[in-house]
Amino acid sequence: MTVFSSRLLHYSSLIPLRQTRVLVRRTLATRAAMDSIKVHNSLKPGPPVPFTPIEKGKISWYACGPTVYDQSHLGHARNYVSTDIIRRIMLHYYGFDVKFVMNFTDIDDKIILKARRQRLLEIEKNKKYTEAELTELGMAAFRAYAKSNLPKLLEGNDGPLDPNNYTPRKDAAYGKVLAGGTITGEGKPGDDEAKLKMHINNMTSATSAIGGDQLFLGAEEILLPYFDSLYKESLDTSDQTIFTSLTQFMENEFTNDMDALNVLRPDVVTRVTEYVPQIASFVERVVEKGFAYEAEGSVYFDIAAFEKAGNTYARLRPESRNDKALQEEGEGSLGKSLGGKRGPSDFALWKKSKPGEPFWPSKWGNGRPGWHIECSVMASDVLGSRMDLHSGGIDLAFPHHDNELAQSEAYFCEHGHEHTWVNYFLHMGHLSISGSKMSKSLKNFQTIKDALASTYTARSMRIVFLHGKWNDGVEITPSMRTQADSWEAVVNNFFTNVKSLLVEANDPTGPIKNGVEKLSVAENKPAEGLLSDLEQAKKDVNAALDNSFDTPQVLRVIADIIRKANIHIGAPNGNIELSAIESIARWVTKIVGILGLDANASPPYEGLGWASPAALADVDPTTAIKPYEAVYNSVLSDAKSLGLPASESWSNLLSQSPAAEFDSLVAAGAKDPEQLGLPYLRATSKIRDELRRLVPSVSPELKKSILSLSDRIRDFDLTNIGVYLDDRPDGQPSLIKFIPAADLIAAREEKAAKEAEKAKAKEEARMAREKAEAEKWEKAKVAPEDMFKNDERYSEWDAEGMPTKLKDGSEVSKGQLKKLKKEWDRQKKVHGEYLTKFGAS
Repeated sequence: MTVFSSRLLHYSSLIPLRQTRVLVRRTLATRAAMDSIKVHNSLKPGPPVPFTPIEKGKISWYACGPTVYDQSHLGHARNYVSTDIIRRIMLHYYGFDVKFVMNFTDIDDKIILKARRQRLLEIEKNKKYTEAELTELGMAAFRAYAKSNLPKLLEGNDGPLDPNNYTPRKDAAYGKVLAGGTITGEGKPGDDEAKLKMHINNMTSATSAIGGDQLFLGAEEILLPYFDSLYKESLDTSDQTIFTSLTQFMENEFTNDMDALNVLRPDVVTRVTEYVPQIASFVERVVEKGFAYEAEGSVYFDIAAFEKAGNTYARLRPESRNDKALQEEGEGSLGKSLGGKRGPSDFALWKKSKPGEPFWPSKWGNGRPGWHIECSVMASDVLGSRMDLHSGGIDLAFPHHDNELAQSEAYFCEHGHEHTWVNYFLHMGHLSISGSKMSKSLKNFQTIKDALASTYTARSMRIVFLHGKWNDGVEITPSMRTQADSWEAVVNNFFTNVKSLLVEANDPTGPIKNGVEKLSVAENKPAEGLLSDLEQAKKDVNAALDNSFDTPQVLRVIADIIRKANIHIGAPNGNIELSAIESIARWVTKIVGILGLDANASPPYEGLGWASPAALADVDPTTAIKPYEAVYNSVLSDAKSLGLPASESWSNLLSQSPAAEFDSLVAAGAKDPEQLGLPYLRATSKIRDELRRLVPSVSPELKKSILSLSDRIRDFDLTNIGVYLDDRPDGQPSLIKFIPAADLIAAREEKAAKEAEKAKAKEEARMAREKAEAEKWEKAKVAPEDMFKNDERYSEWDAEGMPTKLKDGSEVSKGQLKKLKKEWDRQKKVHGEYLTKFGAS
């Protein structure tokens, strides 16, 4: 057995005992921590309240899922990533057994409109239109859209609205809003202004399409509602694939987006289309209990009857209960024509289906579920009559969640006794852009796919959200992005540096003093120094998570403990407490894993640093190390060809074989490609270190070759396979750091670009100096007697070439002569310098 493998087994033998003790401590800590959690509960406004689950150690949780009619955007990411963070904390920090249920809303007014309009648009595209007919169609849709959404555009004395007078009318009617003002002239712009701008954008896009052959491309947003108004009743909606083809596609898109964001999948997924019979039965019972009534084929919840029975309506947002705009939004745009309500705030449990809408049978005739009822039925079916947690975006609080509470409590309550359906309501703050919430309906969103393809990674997006409290609104600003990027860089660099120190400590050919023996942590030793700082950090993180999952504070604690560790690593005495540094790195790894920042890691997150995706792949070890082996063989060959003077140390380096150390790692069960490649990387690094050491003692020609090879090894050979050699002073060996190849290559290219820019600027400055120098001597070449002779302002000169008369024959004034004499004297001086430097020509 080699020295390395014996050390490896010695270290491994410590792990089971340590893990056992850690698991015991974790279990005890979890039981205590479960009783100390406080959460912001929307049912009890104010400071966080103690969290007490219905069943100790278990959590029943229902989350409102998306309405699947369009691509998911950053607003959805804010909601579902924040929910995922809390869920992960409950699961992997506190150790709760969490049953997490989420729905997909696949019956909804927005879905009906989107699917129906898309089908009608497809039908219209297949029709044969003349150019004149297309123009007429575009104008009709253009004016109809303006009438419904921008009626001020129809006001004017220059004839009917058309693309020619659209712009001046738009500027006159809505210029102040477009310039950043509000519709009322007071306050700050919000959702109403964002909606108005959306409609203007749709109209503006249509103006260039009308009258051309691009009508169905540029004017789609105004054509869709127009076709719907004309032909919606012509569709056969007994064929529900009109709607399900859209919802099934968008559900899959949403799921893929959540996977890309490292959001855990729900334990149970429900869909409205799979629950329609249960929803109808649920509504029947609410009617039977006197809390709902049928009117014109629809069923409405009777708020007055509910409150008369001793129940409370709008417990989440009592101040919004009479907000007509929110009520109408909750009922949906297709419900405006439904009638028969007893009270203006009563809301639909079951809607009579009109022509052009999907339908299901019920005792009240063909219809479909109202929006709010779906969650009551599905959540209760899976979780029962009472649950611990219900969550969703803050914009759902009223009327959606308040109506959910009312109809569920109506279903389960006994008369005279209120029923508690939800113990804790968690509402995620929404994401806003320029004061407006990001939403599909306002079309002011960036899709998750676009964001991940351009400006974010899943990790960087999650870090942005972690920097804000889950229940606060978030407006992403450049400073917030900078703060998040800086925090991520601090963690990345810390993990990289600690790993490199451990790689050096585990070098089987290096001194034992920094070896793995120092990595074991004495369980009974009092914490001091960095270990004391670590214990305090653990307490601070626990306190932050207990305080309604205060993730901004958690990130601050992590940054602070890393700062202290970095100070210790950089201390001039060079005496590093490697075991303490490793303990800090492993604890940080665990916390960032719990927060969902490492998509390649799995609980209980016992590793160190970001998990390597390659380590998860079952790759043959010999295949895994090929890039490292290839670099080593290339460097070895090039080093031998240098023809360096023979020495014992150099000969030993050239004759070393990393293969034996690699075989020992394979025999010990190592699978991580980075770990398997270390023997070859160490050998490569040592050859380079020795080359650099020899530089002062070799000839200038050989020195140039050595430095060129040394730079190539670091900047190209290793960079291209994701390895960075951190050169250190005073003859210390370079540290081996694993950094994504893309990052290293980008840094190399950025450095090269800066150097090229610097060289370009230097060359431009040189050329400017040469040009100025040439112009200076060209001017100095002229004798002072001749400098004014070609000046058209003068007609006579004296013997020294000084002007005496102007062009019109008048005398040159004394003041002018004084100025000209100064110029003459300067020219005489520089001309003398010219003659001295170049001689008379």
